[in-house]
Amino acid sequence: MKHASVLAPSILAGDHARLADSAQIVESLGINWIHLDIMDGHFVPNLSFGPQTVAALRKGASLFFDTHLMLDEPHRYIEAFAKAGSNLISIHIEPAYDHAATLARIRSLGCQNGIVLNPGTPAEAIEPFLDQVDLVLVMTVQPGFGGQPFRRDMLPKIAQIDRWRQERGLTFRLEVDGGVDLVTGLECRTAGADTFVAGTSFFGAADKASVARTIGSW
Repeated sequence: MKHASVLAPSILAGDHARLADSAQIVESLGINWIHLDIMDGHFVPNLSFGPQTVAALRKGASLFFDTHLMLDEPHRYIEAFAKAGSNLISIHIEPAYDHAATLARIRSLGCQNGIVLNPGTPAEAIEPFLDQVDLVLVMTVQPGFGGQPFRRDMLPKIAQIDRWRQERGLTFRLEVDGGVDLVTGLECRTAGADTFVAGTSFFGAADKASVARTIGSW
């Protein structure tokens, strides 16, 4: 199954003093998704925001909240982010916790779920979970900070996960995040990705509507 392309602008690249305005820009362009990067300063060397901010953003937006937990212990926080208004919650494979139980818990809270792997993590690490998830997120930079260059050595990993998806008749979305722009994003689409997190390349664009139209046409 080939999904239509979805753009999920990363609010991390928006105006942190006016995050609600950044979300409104996304919604005003007819974009349906927004990506929320949650960082704890431990799993990644940066801090962002917590469930209170997500809840505040939810009050003024009908966007699909694609919430990416870059946390050492995501299982401790999924309920808070679900209650705050997340539609999909993704967790990383790298920390040690019960991944399967956490994925099931996310769904039990009424959200879609996702599994994420860092550039240094082989695709095989998430293979056992492919039939348990709504989305797989392949990081195409080392997570923590926006504006990093895209890693083309991740393209074979994207293609491998897409092959598994096709061979097994699965329907999860395949998302990429990190250095994604109109050039690298199209390379990811060719490799099998269908969901594109764009931060700097979206919020820094002079013509954001054109970026949205182009990605939506892939």
